[in-house]
Amino acid sequence: MPLTPEEPQIHESVPGSRTAAASRSVPPLPGPRPTPRPAPPRADRNRPGPSRPGSGRAGSPSAQNATAEASGTAQIQLVEATDATAVDTADETVDRLLDGGLAPGDILVLTTGEEHPWAQHERSFGEESYWRQLTDGEDVFCAHASAAERVGSRSVVVLAVNGGTDAEAAKALPAALAKAGRELIVCGDPERLRALL
Repeated sequence: MPLTPEEPQIHESVPGSRTAAASRSVPPLPGPRPTPRPAPPRADRNRPGPSRPGSGRAGSPSAQNATAEASGTAQIQLVEATDATAVDTADETVDRLLDGGLAPGDILVLTTGEEHPWAQHERSFGEESYWRQLTDGEDVFCAHASAAERVGSRSVVVLAVNGGTDAEAAKALPAALAKAGRELIVCGDPERLRALL
């Protein structure tokens, strides 16, 4: 069938090895190289607990109500959350920290109400196995705030105020700050936290 002028003509490939052409290297272009952009946050990031859909509020400036210099070197940052969403918000915060390049072993997550689902899961294998992970220090570790005295310091502590009494939450704040080397991030209701302080 003859080709019409509008139709492109397709030529057969030239016989020969395609790998030889593919293996040739292209010389680099002169001048400075562009700086690579950081990868966007990934939902499949290795972190404690099951993957949860999040609202993405943890990294937004409107969610960060306060950043204050603590008496030591640790800074305190408040991320707005309700008791019901505090653990999810803490997980989103951990993802943001990991995506920012912080090592998993530098992060501690404390809860004031029910234990983090990761801690509940790991405790099902026995207390010895659970606490050994803290000693190994290779991953994000989650514990109840009442066990803060047993936990060593980490660069960043994320405190999820997800329930518990006001007295328990008030006690958890200074305990978490004492464990934070660089930063304490508190995920909770700002009105409740202000009343406790």
